[in-house]
Amino acid sequence: MSRNPIAQLASIGEEVLDKASQNPTTARVVQAAVQLKERVDDLARRVRGLEALEQRLAQVEERVGKLEGTAVKKPAAKKTPAATPPPAAAEASGTDTPPAS
Repeated sequence: MSRNPIAQLASIGEEVLDKASQNPTTARVVQAAVQLKERVDDLARRVRGLEALEQRLAQVEERVGKLEGTAVKKPAAKKTPAATPPPAAAEASGTDTPPAS
């Protein structure tokens, strides 16, 4: 009798996984992927810690502002430097005098 196609695929998949687990290159790739996951998890944990610290700092700044009797502005988001505006037509021509009529 012929086997079920799903069972055949499962069998082939098991063989491929068995061969891959014996390959040293595959083992190194898997190890690198696991290390990358651990590093990303560590960075995510650190970022969450920084966000909590920023919230606490904002609360302290607000309390200090109330004690001093002045409102403390929230720090503005970092902005990229704006592009310089194009020079005016007179400046571009290199002359300071208006054109003669």
